[in-house]
Amino acid sequence: MTALFAIYGAGGCGRGIMPLAREQLRGRGAELVFVDDHAAGDRCNGHEVLSFDEFCATPATEKRVAVAVAQSTSRATIAKKCEDAGLGFFTVRASNIVEMDDVEIGEGALLSPFVTLTSNIRIGRHFHANLYAYVEHDCVIGDFVTFAPGVQCNGNIEIGDCAYIGAGAIIKQGTLERKRRIGAGAVVGMGAVVTKDVAPNVTVVGNPARPIGARG
Repeated sequence: MTALFAIYGAGGCGRGIMPLAREQLRGRGAELVFVDDHAAGDRCNGHEVLSFDEFCATPATEKRVAVAVAQSTSRATIAKKCEDAGLGFFTVRASNIVEMDDVEIGEGALLSPFVTLTSNIRIGRHFHANLYAYVEHDCVIGDFVTFAPGVQCNGNIEIGDCAYIGAGAIIKQGTLERKRRIGAGAVVGMGAVVTKDVAPNVTVVGNPARPIGARG
């Protein structure tokens, strides 16, 4: 009997994370699978695909999951289901990420190639940072936050739980006295340039970023 690790989600996000997990676990004697209740076929990119119930029923010395679902609220729901089933989590980190001083990251993070985290940063649980995203100094990021590829999160920014920051978005830096705030559940559209705070559960787009439907 061996340890059983899973990438939860065989979609694009999961298939991008699987090679990183495979390299990270190399030599540890652990079996690595996908968990997905909706995937077609029983194998994907060389790995077995199990349903959630099959994964839970498979004997193992330990079981851990990395939830690779980009949509933040769906990721939170899946993580709760895993917790209720007594499953642990693991973090997947590309070998070439840059992490500087005093960076704290909660469990279950997925950090893709070329991600940079500078200094004095606090990040919550199940953070996704996709290709070439960066987080600058003195940022505070909540749980289940997603950064799509190329996000530029500059210094002194606070991001609430379950926010989604689209590909290539730029968030202007705040100050030590007043951080720029992206509210919980907010969505920042692809390529948006955020120069002001974003309220919770609001979607902003454009340069400068404005709420959808707002007039200049």
